[in-house]
Amino acid sequence: MYAPRVFVSMIAVLVAFAVAAYLMSGSIFTTVIQTIICAVIIQVGYFVCILYLVRREKLEAERNRPDIAAARANAVIGAKRDDIRADRPGNLPARDI
Repeated sequence: MYAPRVFVSMIAVLVAFAVAAYLMSGSIFTTVIQTIICAVIIQVGYFVCILYLVRREKLEAERNRPDIAAARANAVIGAKRDDIRADRPGNLPARDI
């Protein structure tokens, strides 16, 4: 996502939204409030998309590095081989506080 294009597009969408909101409500105050709410929703969506892209890029980079992939595989194998049996009760005493 190219940031200047996103900002110009966002401003164009907000202007179009403001015009439509004003034509429907006829109130400047209502139009301003609704446009601000729309801007916040757009920004939250943009932020979530950026987080998703960064996370996806990080996962791709980790898959391509053999040392990280091996460490992750060993951690998963080690997590499956613990000495705690599922049929044994816990050792914590039960008491009233």
